[in-house]
Amino acid sequence: MTSENLKIISLDVKDVRFPTSLGAHGSDAMHKDPDYSCAYVVLKTAKGTEGHGLTFTCGRGTEIVVAAIKSLSELVVGQTAIDIFKDFGVFWRSLTSETQLRWLGPEKGVMHLATAAIINALWDLWGKLLNKPLWRLLADLDPEHIVSCIDFRYISDVITKEEAIEILKQGQKGKEERIEKLMKEGYPAYTTQVGWMGYSQEVIIELCQKYLDMGFTAFKVKVGQNLKDDIKRLKTVRNVIGWDNKLMVDANQVWDVKQAIEWMKQLAEFKLLWIEEPTSPDDILGHAKIAKELKPLGIGVATGEMCCNRVMFKQFLQADAMQYCQIDSARIGGVNEILSVYLMAHKLGVKVCPHAGGVGLCEMVQHLQMWDYVALSGTMEDRVIEYVDQQHEHFVNPVVVENACYKVPKRAGYSTTFTPETIPKYEYPNGTEWQLMFSQGLFPDPCKHQS
Repeated sequence: MTSENLKIISLDVKDVRFPTSLGAHGSDAMHKDPDYSCAYVVLKTAKGTEGHGLTFTCGRGTEIVVAAIKSLSELVVGQTAIDIFKDFGVFWRSLTSETQLRWLGPEKGVMHLATAAIINALWDLWGKLLNKPLWRLLADLDPEHIVSCIDFRYISDVITKEEAIEILKQGQKGKEERIEKLMKEGYPAYTTQVGWMGYSQEVIIELCQKYLDMGFTAFKVKVGQNLKDDIKRLKTVRNVIGWDNKLMVDANQVWDVKQAIEWMKQLAEFKLLWIEEPTSPDDILGHAKIAKELKPLGIGVATGEMCCNRVMFKQFLQADAMQYCQIDSARIGGVNEILSVYLMAHKLGVKVCPHAGGVGLCEMVQHLQMWDYVALSGTMEDRVIEYVDQQHEHFVNPVVVENACYKVPKRAGYSTTFTPETIPKYEYPNGTEWQLMFSQGLFPDPCKHQS
């Protein structure tokens, strides 16, 4: 395979949206009417192999992420894939440290979401070129190569390259046995599908029973809008799932610090494993205070899905502000930066339980958590991957969950390729499904609105 064949000749990006607000799917105390969406990147090499990547959004504003991706595209098109993968950390820094664009972050916000979409597409491309699913590609890379993918600037006070290599070398022991177990049993999941804020009591009861019947033993419910409603909803869920199964709650950043502590004391009777995103995702010391106050109640703090970069993760971990680290596969700087968070969490003894509610997030994050099990932490104890049953039908290789466990992906890449029908139907605003919904008055037509 020649270098010329592996030259990236184009980067295409689409605004793809799904009308989930119509059924209150994905609704929580902060995001009351999300339309699950993504900025979807397609990289093409001269050889014809494509890499697909995305970053998740909630509808409006996806066009801004698309514009940011376009602004980064000149740093990608014309590069040779083999050179990128040889020293991926250097390439990653070239995206995040472009002298003019960096001012718009740095390494946070829309520009970093755009970076994640491109980086995810590159990892998908790498997997396809080697004919390996991403988890296996990562597991097969030697420790030195994994470490070369990571930018250690700003985190070397917590973990150095040398320490990371040594940790990964330790993770090689028993790797093949763990791969065998993973292939046989899969990776445990929990579900949030029962607990969206906009669901009626009848729907909650029906879904709790459905997921119990599917083998689920861990459930998550959205809270934070109204205390009496939260108590009622949690009573409903506990009545169906019983007291032996795990129950978590998620406030999606809606509370102040003191409010979070008082509110959670009122909910402690429901035997909760964690409170997720109790306050601002940027408030490290606030999370630490909440964690300290709730520890005697047996409730941990989970956060990270909106954490903007490895530096903030570093501080959350240092401050004992998260007992459950929630990486998000479409946030921070994609796979490269996420690897650094896994390594820091491992060194500091914090469990990683990824966020996975949204377009393509389940598809992607399963690979990362499976790599962690086989090549880093070596354990699934008290670790679960979130599962939300939405939009999987739009992917060529959707997640497969059986007996409440993610089955191991076997197809090459990052499981991020949309079916051929999805984009013509759901690209915003010109997709056929959107045009139909505009004509039916279900959504305002942005073209008419502009005129």
